[in-house]
Amino acid sequence: MPLTRRDALRAAAAGLAAAPTLFAVARAEDKKAPEFSLPKLPYAADALEPSIDALTMETHHGKHHLAYVTNLNNALKTDAPEFVGKPLEELLANLKKLPEKAQAAVRNNGGGHWNHTFFWDIMTPAAKSGAPSGDLLKAIEASFKSVDDFKKSFSEAAVKRFGSGWAWLVKTPDGKLAINSTPNQDNPLMDTSGTPLLGVDVWEHAYYLKYKNLRAKYVEEWWKVVNWDGVAARFASKK
Repeated sequence: MPLTRRDALRAAAAGLAAAPTLFAVARAEDKKAPEFSLPKLPYAADALEPSIDALTMETHHGKHHLAYVTNLNNALKTDAPEFVGKPLEELLANLKKLPEKAQAAVRNNGGGHWNHTFFWDIMTPAAKSGAPSGDLLKAIEASFKSVDDFKKSFSEAAVKRFGSGWAWLVKTPDGKLAINSTPNQDNPLMDTSGTPLLGVDVWEHAYYLKYKNLRAKYVEEWWKVVNWDGVAARFASKK
């Protein structure tokens, strides 16, 4: 018996219903894997003045940090597409698992993205800076005798870092505090030396517009805008 028009329509509908995965696959392929993006500053560009001026913040965040994000995304898409969408911390802790041709770009630009995101959050306007207290203060005094001694040792690590890099306060795996410094955009996540609690950027672009070659003066002023509540929260975290 020949098919009626109604039968033909029913058969076509059944065929479409029987192959939903084809459409699901097509939709999945249309979706782009998430890319890293430039975070907004947690305060106005001029909020850290006079310690850090607005022009430095605008240039540092809007140009240098943005370049790290752009270069990181491009490196992953071009040389390590299977790692697109992975958490940044996972990438930095497992650099050797990436394709060799992508490792340097991810190290430099992924490190730059993580370091700067951390840096913005670990600063706050001077009126909100506060001081170490509670368990954080006890840990600092246990490891460095006093806050002043800690600041002196940390500042020396920052000022004496040859070339470009960072100084860090980390919480070691055994719960103690330690100071170290890293070159370029490296950070403690890459060598698993500890959880970063505090970090200062001593690349020239972080201070040269205001302080010229006076890195020590920049570090001295930077202490006025440290977000001690943020440091304490990181210290208290079990991660």
